[in-house]
Amino acid sequence: MSAETLHISEIFHSIQGESSFAGWPCAFIRLARCGHGCIGCDTAYAERDGVTLEIEEVIQKAIAFQAPFIEVTGGEPLLQPAVHGLMRQLCNLDKKVLLETGGFLSVGEVDQRVHKIIDLKAPSSGVCDQNNPENIELALAAEPPHRHTFEFKIVIASKEDYKWATSLLHQYQLSSSFTVMMGVAFGKLEPAELAEWMLRDRLQARMQLQLHKYIWDPGLRGV
Repeated sequence: MSAETLHISEIFHSIQGESSFAGWPCAFIRLARCGHGCIGCDTAYAERDGVTLEIEEVIQKAIAFQAPFIEVTGGEPLLQPAVHGLMRQLCNLDKKVLLETGGFLSVGEVDQRVHKIIDLKAPSSGVCDQNNPENIELALAAEPPHRHTFEFKIVIASKEDYKWATSLLHQYQLSSSFTVMMGVAFGKLEPAELAEWMLRDRLQARMQLQLHKYIWDPGLRGV
């Protein structure tokens, strides 16, 4: 695969279901491949190679939706080095670009104009030990306005996950400087339970639900 091509799982138009941009129409570019094996992954189909497309073709397909945001996701998008050229070119076209990454790989080489949504994997994911601490360090070291291009997402499936997450937030004081989105693993924890924990602890984080899974069938692709 050349530096000008990418393995693509799907390109589609939907409502942004997660992050601080939830509710906005968004064009999604889902890159293929990951390999980290998170328990409960809801996009396991993206492990397959997908189709190989030239970067220019990917851009044209995404901008054709005329959405206010374009999100690059996966799989794990940062596994493919050519993704950096894709995001840079989209930014050069004055598009608002979001990157959703599993948090395993450093975002240090990502164009500073890209809004980075970084997963922090909780214990129930089975890959908590693969979180890359450099991403937190990069966020804390960033100066305005680039500091505002970082946000963190934590999926909670159990009380153990919640305790781990709150400890991490307090350790780095992430909530005082960044948007932290905390949501439930769909079908594993009732939203009301997470809400009660957050309210009881006066936790300075934003609760989220995966909107697309409530709007459409949770097993449906391309939404």
